Amino acid sequence: MTALAIDIGGTKGPDHFHRELGKIIWDYCGMDRNQVGLEKALAEIPALHAEFKKDLRVTGSGTSLNQTLEKAARVDDFFELGMLMCQDALTREESCGGHFRSEYQTEEGEAVRDDENFAHVSAWEWSGDMANPIEHREPLEYEVVKFQTRSYK
Repeated sequence: MTALAIDIGGTKGPDHFHRELGKIIWDYCGMDRNQVGLEKALAEIPALHAEFKKDLRVTGSGTSLNQTLEKAARVDDFFELGMLMCQDALTREESCGGHFRSEYQTEEGEAVRDDENFAHVSAWEWSGDMANPIEHREPLEYEVVKFQTRSYK
């Protein structure tokens, strides 16, 4: 998170930006997602974050407990998390588990898995740039449980 200046003098409180960011995530990185929407989210989130940094209004002062400033700091973190969620969803080119990529489905609307390329857990490292995290992969290796397609019907 970058340091927030309490004296930006903007016109919109942290709740506004929290709602706008939440709408982007809901619309483009929810349970049903696709490449076009994820790419749109990855373009809209930095633009909203730039607006946040220029037009944030924090009431109160920085000399005592300030809940608005605390909330603004959490929302600032949410921008990084939202970018990471969208980036992770974009790199996973399959439908698996609770998240459905609409371009990876059968004619009947069932999930199309790709266990050969995506049987792993991703851990993302902060690179200093929220648009370019570093992905680390750990393969999933099961001895008893077998991979299977989740039915969405």
